[in-house]
Amino acid sequence: MNISVPLDSEGFLVNRDDWTEELASEMARADEFEMNDQVLQFIRDARAMYDDDGVVPPIRIFAKKQGVSTKDLYGIFKKGPMKLICKWGGLPKPTGCV
Repeated sequence: MNISVPLDSEGFLVNRDDWTEELASEMARADEFEMNDQVLQFIRDARAMYDDDGVVPPIRIFAKKQGVSTKDLYGIFKKGPMKLICKWGGLPKPTGCV
């Protein structure tokens, strides 16, 4: 798979304006994850929260606003839910993510 926009060394978008839902699906596939409507909605909501607040939402706040538990998010994403949501959503790497 060849992603046609610049990414940093960890696979995050260099330019947030390059983001599209199709690109999010491509990036997820590159990470061996099949995008679905639920995950895409998480990404849309995280992007909206970022646009409103100027920061990536902490996982506890994000989960609460989504009506799910952090355990639910880890069940879907396996590891680093906010990191993947941000990576595939064209958002900056969340603080506290290694």
